[in-house]
Amino acid sequence: MDRIVFLTPTQLQAIVALAWVLLAIAAGVLVHRVVYWVFRRWAKHQSAFANAVVRQTSRPAAYILPLLAILLVVPELALPERWSSTTVHATGLLAIAALAWTLIATIRLWADIAVARHRLDVEDNLLARQLGTRVDILSRAAITLIVIVAVGMMLMTFPTIRTIGTTLLASAGVAGIVIGLAARPLFENLVAGIQLALTQPIRIDDVVIVEKQYGRIEEIYSTYVVVRLWDLRRLVVPLSYFITTPFENWTRRTANLMGEMYVFADWTLDVAALRAELPEIVARSPLWDKQFQNLQVTDATERGMQIRALVTARNSGDLFDLRCVVREGIIAYIREQQPHAFPRLRVEDPETTDAARTADAVRIAAAAAQPEPVKGDV
Repeated sequence: MDRIVFLTPTQLQAIVALAWVLLAIAAGVLVHRVVYWVFRRWAKHQSAFANAVVRQTSRPAAYILPLLAILLVVPELALPERWSSTTVHATGLLAIAALAWTLIATIRLWADIAVARHRLDVEDNLLARQLGTRVDILSRAAITLIVIVAVGMMLMTFPTIRTIGTTLLASAGVAGIVIGLAARPLFENLVAGIQLALTQPIRIDDVVIVEKQYGRIEEIYSTYVVVRLWDLRRLVVPLSYFITTPFENWTRRTANLMGEMYVFADWTLDVAALRAELPEIVARSPLWDKQFQNLQVTDATERGMQIRALVTARNSGDLFDLRCVVREGIIAYIREQQPHAFPRLRVEDPETTDAARTADAVRIAAAAAQPEPVKGDV
C-alpha cells in the first residue's frame, strides 16, 4: 500500500509562508500594472508629468512594488527560528535597495519634469540650457551619493564586514591617508561638478573651444564632460578641467557672434565702391542677423593691401557659412567690376625703365631751355 506522507508543522509553515510571499509578489505586480496603465492613459493626453513618471519610474516600480509587498508580509509570518535571522537580514537588504532605487527614481523624475518645462530646440534656449545643466549635474551627484550610501549600509549589515570596518576605523591613520589619496581625483571631480552646477561656466549645448578644438558640450557626467567636435569626434574632458584651465565659451551670454574675413587686392582697388557693395552682399543672405557689417583696409604692403570685412550672425554655425558667403561675394565683385584690382606682382623691364628715364630727362631739359616770357609780350 502507498504510504501516506504527513507534513510536519515546520514544513507546513514553510509552505504557507511561501504561498503568502508568492501572493504578495502577485499583488505587487498587479498594482504596478494598474497604476502604470493609468499613467500611460494620462500620458496620451500630452501630460509632461505623466510621461516623466512612466519613463523614469516604470522599471524600478516593477521591482520595488513586489519587494514592498514582501516586506509587508514577511514580518507577519510565523517562520521557524532558524529562518528568522536570515529572513530579517534579507528583508533589511531588500528594504535598503528598494529605498535607494525609489530615491533615484524620484530624483530622475524631478529632473525630467524640471527640464520638460523649457525646450532646447528653440533659437533662444539660454534659460533651458542653464536649467538643464544645473539639473543634470546635481541629479547625477545626488544619485552617486545615494548609491555610495546604500552600498555602505548594505555592507555594514554583514557582521564580518562590520568588524573589518571597526578595525579600520581604529587604525585609520595610514589607511585613511592612502584611501584619501586614491579617492582624490574622484572627489575633486564631484566637487567640480557641484561648482559647475552652481556657477555654470559651461552648459549643455554650449559652443566651446577646448584644447584648440571647436565643439559643443554634449553631455555632462559626474566626473567628466563629453564635447562633440565639429567633425563628430568626441573629446572627453575631466570636470576639473573647466574649473582650473582657461577655455573659450562662445555662447556664455548670447549665441550671436561677430566674425571677420580677409581678402587681398591691388592698390588700384576702389575701396569706397567695395564698401558700398558689402551691405548688398550680406543683405542677400538670410544668415546675416542685420546687426553689424563693416569693411576696412587693415594693412598695406609694397605688393597690395589687405581688406577686412566684419559681419554678425545669430550663432557660430551661421557665422561660418556667412563668412564664406561674404568672401565669395567680394571676390565675385572684384572679378566682375574691378578686375584690374586683383593682387599682382609687378616686375620692371630694365630696358623699358632706362628708356622711360631718358625720355623724362629730355623732357625736363627741354622745359628748362625754353626762355622765360618777357612782360608785355603778346
